[in-house]
Amino acid sequence: MKTDALDPIDPTAPPDRKRRVRLRRGMYIIPSLFTSGNIAAGYYAITQSLQGSVQEPRHFNWAALAIGFAIPFDALDGRIARMTKTTSEFGKELDSLADVITFGVAPSLLAYTWGFQALPTAMDAVRRQHVVEWGAFVCFLFLLCGAGRLARFNIGINIKPTNPGRPDRKYFVGMPIQAAAGVIAAVVHFFSGTPVPNWRIAIMWMTLVFIVGLLMVSTWRFWSGKEINLADRHPFRLIVLMGLAIYATVFFSQYVLLAAAFIYMFSGIFARAAYSWQRRHRRVPGPSSPVAPRQPPVHPPAHPIDR
Repeated sequence: MKTDALDPIDPTAPPDRKRRVRLRRGMYIIPSLFTSGNIAAGYYAITQSLQGSVQEPRHFNWAALAIGFAIPFDALDGRIARMTKTTSEFGKELDSLADVITFGVAPSLLAYTWGFQALPTAMDAVRRQHVVEWGAFVCFLFLLCGAGRLARFNIGINIKPTNPGRPDRKYFVGMPIQAAAGVIAAVVHFFSGTPVPNWRIAIMWMTLVFIVGLLMVSTWRFWSGKEINLADRHPFRLIVLMGLAIYATVFFSQYVLLAAAFIYMFSGIFARAAYSWQRRHRRVPGPSSPVAPRQPPVHPPAHPIDR
């Protein structure tokens, strides 16, 4: 749909209309600024992941924090575009590309460099090579699943999860790539960037990255939180909860972010398990369920040759 912000300014138009058109054009830049901040955080995370090592673990921690800071930027650009009615196809495509960089490439590279590439060289060389190779494959799988998740989200219209939830709530189909990247960043930040010390923990890390990647391309429901309305007439409770959450995140970030990431991840798993459990118990009749009377067996008519 064509808007005034995209139309050329008519030189014969009144001055007030010209100012409104210029203001409208300028408002289209605001969501793109947040998207640019998202890309900048992802680029910074990539550079810090490449500089991290056993001797310099702080770079891994900074990369994890950059990915965490990018999540609010990604959440705000879409909301601001909808609030200011400046959504556009260009903004949607730019946002998707930014998500691939910040929440796909950056966390997959961080997961590889922190969990596999930084393994001690003193361990068995053959075993270390195998772990590093499989780790690289799993991290690539994480990136591939994230890109597929974004592509499905962009082209999907009213996609329903295989385990539908409450009708008054809105859900994502599959774990969002932002939450998946948050799991990677939260674990790295919890250990203050100190790399994985041995191959056993590296196997556990590989399993976690693999599970998170599969959750992104699953058809299970994950809570979206879109029904939260900040414009409510009585948002006092919500404001207090948000203030407490921000305070806890700032002063106890290692524990709060890790707990939030795993609670959200396991919420989707538990929701799917609960839905499957309910379906099985609905199919199995209980002891008080009425049982249909047993009908006598019906024998087919005898063939003339059998007589």
